[in-house]
Amino acid sequence: MKAETQNGQIESVTFNLSILIFTFVSMIQRTLSKTIVSLSKTFPVVSVMGPRQSGKTTLVKSLFPKADYISFEDPDSRALAEKDPRGFLKQHDKMLIIDEVQRVPHIFSYIQTHADEKRKAGQYIFTGSQNYLLMQNVTQSLAGRVAIVKLFPLSMKELTDAGYAIGKLEDVLFKGFYPDVFNTKSNPAHLYSSYIETYLQRDVRQIKNLSNLSAFQRFLKLVAARAGQILNLSSLGNDCGITHITAREWMSVLESSFIVHLLPPYFENFNKRIVKSPKIFFYDTGLLCNLLGITEAKGLRNHTHIGALVENLVFSELAKAAFNKGLNPDLYFWRDKSGNEIDFLLRKSLYKILIEVKAGHTVNSDFFKGLSYYNKISKDKKNRYYLIYGGEKAQLHQGVKILNWKNTDEITGK
Repeated sequence: MKAETQNGQIESVTFNLSILIFTFVSMIQRTLSKTIVSLSKTFPVVSVMGPRQSGKTTLVKSLFPKADYISFEDPDSRALAEKDPRGFLKQHDKMLIIDEVQRVPHIFSYIQTHADEKRKAGQYIFTGSQNYLLMQNVTQSLAGRVAIVKLFPLSMKELTDAGYAIGKLEDVLFKGFYPDVFNTKSNPAHLYSSYIETYLQRDVRQIKNLSNLSAFQRFLKLVAARAGQILNLSSLGNDCGITHITAREWMSVLESSFIVHLLPPYFENFNKRIVKSPKIFFYDTGLLCNLLGITEAKGLRNHTHIGALVENLVFSELAKAAFNKGLNPDLYFWRDKSGNEIDFLLRKSLYKILIEVKAGHTVNSDFFKGLSYYNKISKDKKNRYYLIYGGEKAQLHQGVKILNWKNTDEITGK
């Protein structure tokens, strides 16, 4: 494919499995690119959703350099689309990228009409950082006409494929994976503080008309303190001074803006009572560290939340591996009422992958209790078992493959 440089010359770009975008000192390949390009040849509308600053705009502009680009964050563009939607679409009759499209909800009906008239693939490329607002309008107006994918911050595989050396566990957890962290030498704590402030002042107000943002910020920090734990809305609401109903509504705000994910439990007929509540996970550990009040990577190894942070790191890598293929992760946790637990269960068509996560550097027998118990009661010989830990050495122990925390792609590639 070809891209225009700033001086107007045409530059050839090799498209293999993904597109190249500029970041830190080299170029990062975004794995989702091939899927986006393929979908744009089939669907009239492709919607790329994901958290703010995950690289959505950079990616789609790189993939479709000849397309018109409009951002509805810009007041003038937004006002024109609101006042005269037909005229707005007529001005941009070729391929159009609309950034933060959810800011003008009624444009979707006009796009539906326009797409039906033209019957042309790849007419519109949407980006959006508010899942609830965007999906609400997409499902109402563009059902059957739109392909939906999600772009999250960089994965470790994307970084290592670009030649970036993954450092120590503490540094990785603290730094997180938002592209801006790799584009600047600024302290990640400062970047994430700014991110949270922007999120509270702009995104939260778009989803829900909250009069007390300080209470919501306190709620967000309380959720961070429960990362990796079973969700208890009553306890969360009591600690924040709100009702469990409000806690549920506010949790949905965090979900819809791609801050957290509620991981469901896996159910199987083991004649055991299974925990039914989901677990809370954050998509990015750098953001999580900031919300936990962690201001430097030093000493993180002995921090109270180190176990939860490593679990969140593994969760985010497993989730991004699926999202980067244009899929929703078929990912769960398993726990019974007796306290037997598996951190992650990844369901495949013919088998299940069971994953236990430990922050410790040294493997010990306690690490295998959950996996051994599950293997005993399931009796499914096709299952595959993994232990991801904070050490370096990969090994095999009684049918369990032990992996270094950097190598989750060995699981997701299967």
